[in-house]
Amino acid sequence: MYQVVPGGAGGTITDVIPKQKLSKDTRPLVGAGVIGLVLVIAAVTAWCYYIASLRKAELLKTELLDLNKDGYIIRNQGGSIVFRMDFRSGTLDLDSCTKEGEILSCVRTTDRKLIFFIETVRPKDTVQCYRVRWEEVVPDIPVEHAMTYKFAHWYGGAVSAVQHWPISISGQQAPKPFVTSDIYSNRDEFGGILESYWISSNATAIKINNSVPFHLGWNDTEKTMYFQARYNDSSFKPNPGEMPCAELSYRVCVGSDVTSIHKYMVRRYFNKPNKVPAEVMFRHPSWSTWALHKTDIDQEKLLKYAANIRKYNFNCSQIELDDGYSRRYGDFEFDPVKFPNASAMFHKLKSDDFMVSLWIHPFVNHDSENFHTCVERGLFVREPTGQLSALVRWWNGIGGILDFTNPETRDWFASQLRSLRSRFGVSSFKFEAGEANYLPWKFKTLESIRDPSIFTRRYTEMASLYNDRAEARSGYQSQNISCFFRPIDRDSVWGYELGLKSVIPAVLTISILGYQFILPDMIGGNAYVNRTYGNRGLPDRELYIRWLELSAFMPSMQFSIPPWEYGDDVVEIARKYTALHESLVAPRVLELASEVLSTGDPIIRPVWWIATGDETAYKIDSQFLIGDDLMVAPVLEPGKQERDIYLPAGHWRSYKGERFDIKEPLHLTDYPVDLDEIAYFLWV
Repeated sequence: MYQVVPGGAGGTITDVIPKQKLSKDTRPLVGAGVIGLVLVIAAVTAWCYYIASLRKAELLKTELLDLNKDGYIIRNQGGSIVFRMDFRSGTLDLDSCTKEGEILSCVRTTDRKLIFFIETVRPKDTVQCYRVRWEEVVPDIPVEHAMTYKFAHWYGGAVSAVQHWPISISGQQAPKPFVTSDIYSNRDEFGGILESYWISSNATAIKINNSVPFHLGWNDTEKTMYFQARYNDSSFKPNPGEMPCAELSYRVCVGSDVTSIHKYMVRRYFNKPNKVPAEVMFRHPSWSTWALHKTDIDQEKLLKYAANIRKYNFNCSQIELDDGYSRRYGDFEFDPVKFPNASAMFHKLKSDDFMVSLWIHPFVNHDSENFHTCVERGLFVREPTGQLSALVRWWNGIGGILDFTNPETRDWFASQLRSLRSRFGVSSFKFEAGEANYLPWKFKTLESIRDPSIFTRRYTEMASLYNDRAEARSGYQSQNISCFFRPIDRDSVWGYELGLKSVIPAVLTISILGYQFILPDMIGGNAYVNRTYGNRGLPDRELYIRWLELSAFMPSMQFSIPPWEYGDDVVEIARKYTALHESLVAPRVLELASEVLSTGDPIIRPVWWIATGDETAYKIDSQFLIGDDLMVAPVLEPGKQERDIYLPAGHWRSYKGERFDIKEPLHLTDYPVDLDEIAYFLWV
């Protein structure tokens, strides 16, 4: 039971306590101690995890933005959610995320590497912005984010065949290339004037970077818009020598109200026009031959048209000689049969003080005398190998499409226009088409373009030399081209699909996109067969009058179906409104036009521009403002001689002389508006 352990020199004896079994009384105390120790360890571990989670939570917040593995939300200063974006192309590995200063970055999803960051930028006290970038490092993987639009009303993007204000999304659409298209021929596509910019009623704006191979889709059930970047199965292509690695980059900005955040975005991201077009184009209407004569125009009809303008005592900024004056598309010559003495015709028009603009386009048909020249000199867009000119089909046949990225093409095209101008005294040109959908799906241009809509930009640049009076129907990053931009042809119908009701939403949309010198197409529409409400091949008389009244309050007016086709009473109404346009509207428009050069602010403004806190104002699509002090409320329904009108708080005087001094918005129900009237109100 005892063990003697020998000691060192001198010897020492040490007693060792013997091992004993625990008694039954001491076992519970030991068990409790073990459990206590485990609990202490668990508490310490939990505390460590808690501290780590707090640090991770701080890491995944930046200013008013909260990031999670599936997306992020942005709140306003009041704490309300104003923006939500979900990641559809991957789930972030949050353990790969770090934060340095104002940049929160991640380097992995749950299954692959990537480059992702959100940078906080505070450019102004009232504006908070976030730069977002998701870049794939493996080729041909698309990037897709889904923006929830249920929190607010949204505006911008592109003109469309069925135009609403605010944007009205229906159905489901897989992401497709966000490029300029001819929506008259392809009504489900995006329109000829577009920018990757949207703004909402809760003062949030998003601008997609121009470098993105941007595709847009939507789902009205989920209330989401899909923002996708990809090169695979797309008309977008990477720059030469680059791998097709998709990058979705954009900026989201939040402000105090929708008007102020839009002002900030326009000043920061949009080009500004470098001059104001000719004053006469704002004051006096132009007169086109298209809706009246289509391609069946000739010398005699043109001279008669001009003579009637004078006969009925109308002013004229210029006559627009539209499609049908050349023998073949791509010729820059007058058809000698239809115009046997073009020089004499132009001399006569000039002596009668008429300026003449000509319709032109970027196509040269295969039967044109210029086709062979363009092929030999390499002036056309080519097929992908670059060896052969590409043939394209457009609404007037088959031919080549001029490559405006090629300096030699631009010089040749410009020389043809100069020749027409010097030989006949042509005042300007109507630049038709230019949409990217007329390019082949796979194509090659001399200057490589990753975004097909850059072709639209290059085409509109050809209008720069004629921008005092020029007109274009397509635009992309073209706000600095100081010509008149025209939403595509309207049908002679009442509704939202390219009809009268679509005019205000279309004009407001392109205004928000930075295009302020607007020609809202021909009064009464184009009078196409089977797309016209009315008899005798003319638009319905009531429709024509209501269209005329609305056009009088636009930046510029354009007739084609002449008022004398309807009789003396309509001629008198037309004189009344062209005079009102000249005396009331044009001076205001010209004053605002000069401000556009520095601010980019709209000339034609939505009602919410001066009523940012009113939910009703965000949904109004049948009223608009010219500047801040002229409210216009046309009648847009058949058979109506009254309408409901919304007046924001303030001091207003109606066109009838009534005074409205109101501290709260006022709804005028069934306000009477006769057929020869349009309701408008001036800020007193």
